[in-house]
Amino acid sequence: MDQTEDEISKMYTEESLHTIVLLRWSKLLEYDFFRFYTQHLILYAPPASVGYSKIVVNKSTQMPQFRKNIYTIEIIDFILEQIKTGEKSKLEIIEQYKIPKTTLYKWISKFGS
Repeated sequence: MDQTEDEISKMYTEESLHTIVLLRWSKLLEYDFFRFYTQHLILYAPPASVGYSKIVVNKSTQMPQFRKNIYTIEIIDFILEQIKTGEKSKLEIIEQYKIPKTTLYKWISKFGS
């Protein structure tokens, strides 16, 4: 990155950055800035389809695409903390974040203590 100090300061005030710039900052600072976005997508925009974890054949290429929802330990901790503090009920978590009931109860039994 061949940027002046003024150009770098201007990046802080920008509403958005190109992904290549964010990738370079992530590498330079050894910090995953993309994690914020991916965790937000996992929590607030899970796949709407019931069969989202099944193999789907892409009609344009006829190649199978594997889809799987991946919840990081930070997301699991965040959700369990909401239940523990009473901020949200289990039902509210299931409805708001579209997390399957069985998945939530597995997390509670595995990480809840």
